[in-house]
Amino acid sequence: MKRNAMAVRVFFLPSIAFLVCLLTSFGSRALAQEPPRDDSKSEDLKKPEDTRKPDDVKHDTPGLPVKPGELLHRDVDLALVNVTVTDPYNRLVTGLDQENFRVFEDNIEQEVMHFSSEDVPISIGVIFDVSGSMANKINKSREAAVQFFKTANPQDEFFLVSFNERAELTSVFTNSVEDLQSRMAFMAAKGRTALLDAIYLGLSQLRGAHNAKRALLIISDGGDNHSRYSESDIKRLVKESDSQLYAIGIFDPLGYRNRSPEELNGPSLLSEITDMTGGRVFAVENLNDLPDIAAKIGMELRNQYVLGYRPSNKNHDARWRKIKIKLRPPKGLPPLNIFARTGYYARSQ
Repeated sequence: MKRNAMAVRVFFLPSIAFLVCLLTSFGSRALAQEPPRDDSKSEDLKKPEDTRKPDDVKHDTPGLPVKPGELLHRDVDLALVNVTVTDPYNRLVTGLDQENFRVFEDNIEQEVMHFSSEDVPISIGVIFDVSGSMANKINKSREAAVQFFKTANPQDEFFLVSFNERAELTSVFTNSVEDLQSRMAFMAAKGRTALLDAIYLGLSQLRGAHNAKRALLIISDGGDNHSRYSESDIKRLVKESDSQLYAIGIFDPLGYRNRSPEELNGPSLLSEITDMTGGRVFAVENLNDLPDIAAKIGMELRNQYVLGYRPSNKNHDARWRKIKIKLRPPKGLPPLNIFARTGYYARSQ
């Protein structure tokens, strides 16, 4: 590829072609370099998910078995990070080269050893708010979810978590968009809001995903007033997850957010938990924009670069490692924006 401004393509949403992520052969090479595992630990990781206790949210949660194309490996020496690049008009930028990226871990520059920008199957959970505050927004929210499902590739899989005062797994993993649509058709908005519990359930469900690339899409008006899990619980779990979180925030005007401190802080909560994963919140002012925003998120998930590096810090200390991605943009381009996860926990042993 010619590395110049002309080689970089800025995708306009109405005509974008789905690209991105990780070459299977690339993931296979990363897998081939995985160090031997302790058999006893492998047996523990094979236990059914329903044996996990609700209070197991902690910093040293063991990593999952590595699969080809893993977003960020904590079980091998190779770290892989998804990166989204946009221009000042929030349009996706593709066509960049490996040499356009710099990776820093704990402020130390790392050598980028692997690079990819191709599409791979994704496992996605949709976290759908059906609490009482969504009563006048539920129909447009359904349309947004359906539009998001339409961006699917044949090998993608989805599950659905709906929530009001309790979170419920409405649909397990499926490739049938029609089935998901039918399940959403009769949902009625009522009750209080257990958003944090729904995110916890969604992240737990993603552990059983078949695809290495994983994401959650939250469709909600923000806030929480009925969850068992706390904000700090969820933030820790999100940091330990290899999943990207996106949110469509259907926020009321500030003057109307007069119900509780939790709901007042809803927008900032969604922003914080999505930013740390390399995702982001798309705030909605006009409900008619919901379907287009959902389609845009689907496109973004498939137009990401994947950077692979071997951390220079070889210590297995279970500590948080900060990641920072910087650009060396081709000449002639305006300032570009980068979205990537903010770090990961190192192996404990």
